Amino acid sequence: MSGLTLPRLTHARLPLTRELCAVNEYGELQRVWIPVERALTVYVDNRELVTLMTLGAQPELLVLGYLRNQRLIASVHEVESITVDWEVGAAAVKTRSGIADIEARTASKVVTTGCGQGSVFGDLMADVDKLVLPAATLTQQQLYAIVNAIRVQDSTYKTSGSVHGCALFRGDEMLSFVEDVGRHNAIDTIAGWMWMQAEEHACTRDPAVMMSGADKVFYTTGRLTSEMVIKAAQMGIPIVVSRSGITQMGLEVAQRLDLCAIGRATNKRFLCFSAAQRLQLQPELAGAKLRVVA
Repeated sequence: MSGLTLPRLTHARLPLTRELCAVNEYGELQRVWIPVERALTVYVDNRELVTLMTLGAQPELLVLGYLRNQRLIASVHEVESITVDWEVGAAAVKTRSGIADIEARTASKVVTTGCGQGSVFGDLMADVDKLVLPAATLTQQQLYAIVNAIRVQDSTYKTSGSVHGCALFRGDEMLSFVEDVGRHNAIDTIAGWMWMQAEEHACTRDPAVMMSGADKVFYTTGRLTSEMVIKAAQMGIPIVVSRSGITQMGLEVAQRLDLCAIGRATNKRFLCFSAAQRLQLQPELAGAKLRVVA
């Protein structure tokens, strides 16, 4: 290695999943596992750089790859050490000679389409406890209609894959459908659409107010992370549905907000992870239960 040394990588190993019980389509409690989402703030030479949302499986490599892909370092040997401390949710990067012009190189931030970079996480979390969601319910029949509407919807995903889809429903009526390479882009687009609808229909003169989400349901093909749950709540939407699952932090935020989070919704199967009182169960619609053959 010609005298070059690799950086020291240090952190404590943590569980990647958490066990819990959720209500299934038959109104029964079912034991499931959900991934544990964590916020990891990256500091480079004592300078705060970014907060990444991650499972935390290999956080040092995540940080190293992030620095490389952001072209802040050109060689792994520029890094002396990366130390991860999960008690404070921080990764401390120490370089050997500093990063030239780091202030100027990181002053202009571009929001990418990536699913794991929660750079606005701190700002979102600061306002969570101020959010109050309206009373609203969804029937199991309406939920099935939503899932079917997504199934028959013409989409880029059906032809090319590699995209996330999000939709806004009133009951089982689809109001807006958006696809993008990242689910965060798609939900932001729907938020913009709701804002424009409020303006066009003269619902309000306050430019900070968007179309009411009180009677709406938000659907996403992607997982329900904390950021997705918070964004839906900020849009005033009390019920969210996902074809995928939910993370631990997403669940905790949903529970704090009394937001109904429904995941793994495909065909007639689903799991209601939080605020199950908002879902009017109709187990007879789920069909016969599959028998498990030993």
